[in-house]
Amino acid sequence: MEESLAQSRVQSTQFELPAWKTLISGAAGILLGILFIVSGVWKLIEPFDWAEKVVQAKVPAQFGLIAAVGVGITEAFGGVLLLVPRFRRWGAWITGFLLLVFMAYFAYFYAELTGADCSCFPWLKRTVGPGFFIGDGVMLVLAAIAAIWSRRPEGTRGALLVLGAICVFAFASLGMTYSQRSGAAAPAEISIDGQPYSLKSGRHFIYFFDPECSHCYEAAKAMSAYKWKDTVVVGVPTVNPQFAPGFLKETGLNARLTTDHDKLKQAFPFGDAPFGVAVEDGRQKQSFIGFENDEPEASLRRLGFVE
Repeated sequence: MEESLAQSRVQSTQFELPAWKTLISGAAGILLGILFIVSGVWKLIEPFDWAEKVVQAKVPAQFGLIAAVGVGITEAFGGVLLLVPRFRRWGAWITGFLLLVFMAYFAYFYAELTGADCSCFPWLKRTVGPGFFIGDGVMLVLAAIAAIWSRRPEGTRGALLVLGAICVFAFASLGMTYSQRSGAAAPAEISIDGQPYSLKSGRHFIYFFDPECSHCYEAAKAMSAYKWKDTVVVGVPTVNPQFAPGFLKETGLNARLTTDHDKLKQAFPFGDAPFGVAVEDGRQKQSFIGFENDEPEASLRRLGFVE
């Protein structure tokens, strides 16, 4: 009995890391964990805004919201595990894998996404470029240190409870955000061509666009071919309103222009243009962040806005 206890103590000592390695691993894990928790929770609190960013990063529109919520859950889960010594290695593996996926994805679309916003942290603005890969490379090194010099993971029950709690939070936040957006009231009155105009009755499609945005241009050009029913299209330039008439003329989109951007954006919050809102009798029916393939035409047809 004494021999077996002595042998286990020897084996335990053989696998025990020097204090300085444990300290560095803990510091790397805590720093990386905080970064990933902040990034993940931000996505879960504002899922629809992040879905817009994901779509702008070349992810198909139908998968934008799924990708935003899925990445948010995974980031938050990996970040929390990094903070717990007995789960730190698992957290490092998860976050390291995410970093490799991000780097590979943006490398593949580098030519198309160079200069695009890729900020994952509220206080840190980043764009796709050399700095993006350097930053993610540094975080990948931190993940490697946290994994290599951490203790062996113990038990899965606690980790699964963490994942379950994050999923509950994610879907509660998604439901709350959706309820706030669905049925939102449009401003009672806006100005069109210098005259007051009411949105309280009838069908309106409100299209937010940047006159110098190629994606906005292509979306407007596609919508110009729609067979609109009794729907009034209202164009809202997000910047440079002086270029808006020329934008509509070039794209062929038959829309009435308003400069009440701030009032409409307050009613229908969004990230970047293009963005559309289907409004019926003064209430939002659906919002649109994807303008590719058969969208938003298919959804607008289902709502009765186009033939």
